[in-house]
Amino acid sequence: MSKILIRGAKVLGGEAQDVLIDGETIAEVGTGLSAEGAEVVEAEGKVLLPGLVDLHTHLREPGREDSETVLTGTQAAASGGYTAVFAMANTFPVADTAGVVEQVYRLGQEHGYCDVQPIGAVTVGLEGQKLAELGAMHESAAGVTVFSDDGKCVHDAVIMRRALEYVKAFGGVVAQHAQEPRLTEGAQMNEGTVSAELGLGGWPAVAEESIIARDVLLAEHVGSRVHICHLSTAGSVEIVRWAKSRGIDVTAEVTPHHLLLTDELVRSYNPVYKVNPPLRTEKDVMALREALADGTIDIVATDHAPHPHEDKDCEWAAAAMGMVGLETALSVVQQTMVETGLLDWAGVADRMSVKPAEIGQATGHGRPVSAGEPANLVLVDADYRGDVDPAGFASRSRNTPYEGRELPGRVTHTWLRGKATLADGKLA
Repeated sequence: MSKILIRGAKVLGGEAQDVLIDGETIAEVGTGLSAEGAEVVEAEGKVLLPGLVDLHTHLREPGREDSETVLTGTQAAASGGYTAVFAMANTFPVADTAGVVEQVYRLGQEHGYCDVQPIGAVTVGLEGQKLAELGAMHESAAGVTVFSDDGKCVHDAVIMRRALEYVKAFGGVVAQHAQEPRLTEGAQMNEGTVSAELGLGGWPAVAEESIIARDVLLAEHVGSRVHICHLSTAGSVEIVRWAKSRGIDVTAEVTPHHLLLTDELVRSYNPVYKVNPPLRTEKDVMALREALADGTIDIVATDHAPHPHEDKDCEWAAAAMGMVGLETALSVVQQTMVETGLLDWAGVADRMSVKPAEIGQATGHGRPVSAGEPANLVLVDADYRGDVDPAGFASRSRNTPYEGRELPGRVTHTWLRGKATLADGKLA
């Protein structure tokens, strides 16, 4: 069993400490540590966090390996500091059976760059008509606990109620893509001043907010858990805040791009900015940052959505929706939350590791950086500044909205149960 001594790292952004890894476990945390034969990683000035956990990743395999595979997606995750990702169900075939979720789970185990926990579809084929095999997916080798039709909304209130009732039996959670389909027919971007000026079909905030309002009331009625995917509007924040004040069991996520980018960017007509839900207004962005800081929004999730070149290098109306995000997420959170004083590094660890691991029941992840805990860790050079160059991405796709933009921070090392998946910025 190998030993690794991380020397002089700022654990959760605090005082410099040494961390000794022995095999798969953190053996000791303190100052002046030494270990004979240990590999030494000089980490002076760098920040050490628990390995990040993404509750919302699209790995595309099976079926769209031209966009991403479990291998390339988990390599991208390791490059971004992630030790666990939850893979969304909108694959081909859809992950709506025990067989498909087990396939994705085993591919993650084989590749070994991070733990892959499949998310099961709520309805058969994501069609919103009939509940999928929720119990069978939970009982499978993949042990599915999170279910979502992400990419589509579970728009039928009766189906949503039944799903909430079903997962309650084994402590699962339904993750809702909140989008009332009738209110977003033909929608191309956020409904507002910019959409009116550009003549693009508007995507109203109420399309998201009305579904969230309905679903928190359903969760309260059933006594079950609901998670809100990629929350994007100031109004949605207020609904979730109200629901939590009533004691409703609701959690919510925000994406890095909704913490930074606004619908003003759509004026370029560059399809790299086309995403679901759409980029919103500056007012929404500020409300989302405040809500993440005060805990109304529980976590940051990437909604990493890779697409091949031809699906984005086309006219706006024909372009696919989505952005890659695993390799830039931590940098965007550092810029929008840490450097603005809204969160410290311990807060980042909570929102990007501890809470997502709790929501998704990712055993061994989101744990304290202390002796006896699994050595799932990420080391960050927070002083680094550099322009984003997608040519260096591990992801198979390059559809990033940050190309050429300067972002702070760089992941130098990622360890999964004591094994380096990323070392000195290079994949192991």
